[in-house]
This record gives sequence, C-alpha cells and structure tokens, in this order.
Amino acid sequence: MPQQVRGVVARAKGQPVSVETIVVPDPGPGEAVVRVQSCGVCHTDLHYREGGINDEFPFLLGHEAAGIVETVGEGVTDVAPGDFVILNWRAVCGKCRACVKGKPWYCFNTHNAAQPMTLADGTPLSPALGIGAFAEKTLVHSGQCTKVDPTASPAAVGLLGCGVMAGIGAAINTGGVGRGDSVAVIGCGGVGDAAIAGARLAGATTIIGVDVDDRKLEWAKGIGATHTVNAKSGDPVAAIQELTGGFGADVVIDAVGRPETWKQAFYARDLAGTVVLVGVPTPELAVELPLIDFFSRGGALKSSWYGDCLPSRDFPYLVDLYQQGRLDLDAFVSETIDLDGVEQAFERMHRGDVLRSVVVL
Repeated sequence: MPQQVRGVVARAKGQPVSVETIVVPDPGPGEAVVRVQSCGVCHTDLHYREGGINDEFPFLLGHEAAGIVETVGEGVTDVAPGDFVILNWRAVCGKCRACVKGKPWYCFNTHNAAQPMTLADGTPLSPALGIGAFAEKTLVHSGQCTKVDPTASPAAVGLLGCGVMAGIGAAINTGGVGRGDSVAVIGCGGVGDAAIAGARLAGATTIIGVDVDDRKLEWAKGIGATHTVNAKSGDPVAAIQELTGGFGADVVIDAVGRPETWKQAFYARDLAGTVVLVGVPTPELAVELPLIDFFSRGGALKSSWYGDCLPSRDFPYLVDLYQQGRLDLDAFVSETIDLDGVEQAFERMHRGDVLRSVVVL
C-alpha cells in the first residue's frame, strides 16, 4: 500500500521550504522504494527552490543520498530489499547512442521512476534530479540504486551521490589527472575540495587551491591541497604559474562556473594543458576569448557532467577507498541535521559556512 512519510517540499519560487506529508506509492516495474538514511544539502536543491532549474513546482527536494532498499517492483534484479545503496541521478539506459558507443557515463536517456510521489491531497511532486530524498522514504528507478558496503557511514558515502562524486570525477575521469601532475582548483567549496581529493588520489604532486575565503583555503589544505592562493590578494593566474615553475598547471578545474574564473583557468594552465568546468553556470553567462589564444595554447577544454561517473563502477570503488582510510569523506560532513533544519542549512551554505550539511534520518 502507498505510504505516508515526511518530506521537504518547495511549493513556490523563492519561498522557504516546508516539511509536509508526502505519499510514496508501491514500486512499479523497474522501481524501488528506499528508506533514506542520509541526504546532503546540495546547492542544486537551492537552485530548485529558487526556480533556477525549472518551474515544475511543488518540488520534493534532496538528491545526494544513501539508504536501505525497502521494496522493489516487478523485474528488478540488480538490488533487493535490505541492500544498502547510494542513490544516483544518472541511471544509465544501456541503449542510447552514448551507451552503445561504450560511453555510458554520457547516457542521454537516463531512468527515473515512472510513478509520481504526491502531496497528501494528491498533487504530484517533482523530485529533485529524479530522486527527492529529503524524505523518510523515496521512490526511484532501481537503476538509481548502487549497492555498496553496508558498514560504511551513510552520512559520508551518501555525498558520492552528487557533489563529492562531481569533484572527484572532474579530476580523475574528466581531467585525467595522473601521477606527478600539477593541478589547480578554483573554488574550494564542497565540489572543489572533492576535486582536490581526486587529484590527490590520482597522484598529483602539486595541488593548488584557489578561493577568496581563507576559511575555505584552510579546508582545502585539510583535504589535500599542497598550496593555496587567495585570489583577493593578487592575480591567481600569476600565482599558479609561479607555483608551477612559470608554466601553469597541467590541469585546472573551475569549480565556480563564472566567466572570470573560467578565463583564469584557461590562462593558468600549461601549454597543451586541460581545463575542466565542473561549476554550473547560469544560462545568461558567456565567455569571450581571442580565438588565437585558443589555437596557440592547444590542450583540451572540457565540461564535467556528474564527474563523468559511472555509478556502478565508481561508487563501490570510492566507498572501498573510504573504508580503507584513503579517502576522507567524513571531512566533507560539516554538520548533521534533521528534516526541519534544511531551510537554515540553505542559509549556512549560501554564506559559505559549511562544506556539507547532511540530513540524517
């Protein structure tokens, strides 16, 4: 039977969220109901609340989550009740042109649950990124569930569901950081610090964190930055070049997503170096660049979608590294809160006071 649970709902653009009763239907074919144990407060959820994604209100927010599979629908064989899973918002279809080409991390036809969750009065909810996990339980497509080590901390490993995976993947998957490389990361929030962690995992020897907030630069050092640059104190491009023998970094990752930071990334890389854009720009932003500069510097300019990750490959691997003490996911958890604390967590995130607030149920 459908279940009534508590969830965090954004009813109108720019209005505070509220905790309301939502109805979770029984899973249909290919679907699963997951009892949520943790869900990180991601900036994308704030974008939804502000109408920056679309206007399909009301939204059931939350998407960076881990939990226990409770029930599954017909035909589900990849997960079973009792499995501990991290939820992902790119459940690959296996049939689109990207999947057929052997690049499923670019899947153009990802799966979501077919049935809607609703408010108590029957109003359909739009789940954030097809997940909606600021709730005691949520309905997803079974392909959005990735089974991992059940002894891992949900609050820590659930962050792989979005921001931490985006940053680590930007360094390792998209940027191709390798042993001995120099890496600069512009923007040392949750995603940027995850990119620093990814660069460290990949064997980079020089890892430069760039930000305008000294608190964030200290966080970056704790995650693995070997050097930091406060962009308020001078030209960050010149500082990165100075720290890399005058050449620029092999890989520069823009975790902010603004024209000025992207240009800094472009000019702070070495000749034939790589720029990775993982910070999400708003639609009106544009970059103007002399074409000769693009031609003469060579290299690659890339954007990173969800860290170009393949959840079935990357989540278990990274959880194993966490369990071995080689990836400190706990360092990203600034605080744990309950469902009633999400609105205040948005305010702390907006001020830059936290890497991640995590709802724990």
